[in-house]
Amino acid sequence: MERKEAPTRKRKTRQLEAVLQAVHGEPDFLSAADVFTKLKSAGATIGLATVYRNLASLAAEGVLDQLRAADGTMLYRECGDIHHHHHLVCRKCGKTEEFSLEGLEVTLDKLANKHGFTEIEHVMELNGVCAECRQNSDSAKTS
Repeated sequence: MERKEAPTRKRKTRQLEAVLQAVHGEPDFLSAADVFTKLKSAGATIGLATVYRNLASLAAEGVLDQLRAADGTMLYRECGDIHHHHHLVCRKCGKTEEFSLEGLEVTLDKLANKHGFTEIEHVMELNGVCAECRQNSDSAKTS
């Protein structure tokens, strides 16, 4: 997967580049603490607040996907799909799948318009149990 560059900003700092590099190619969602630890292990000089700020900014720009873990922690991952999409999240192992559904977007726009809303934005996470965790759970029950 090719890395999506951050949109043009006033100043592209070395801290921003370090945060982008830390999440680049990671298959799993990472917390700000995970990114901070990874950067510190690599010898980067960066503060935790700077990591939080850059992750939030990159998520707002669509460069990173963002979701909230069951414990409330915000998690980030390099955006695998440049188009609007949603996530299926396994609440047991954290596995995340991206999906999009054109009919859903049309339905949500119609619903918003019906209630007088425009310029709609939304984030959707569907939480459940993935096939692998379900299979492991079923196997444990029959043992």
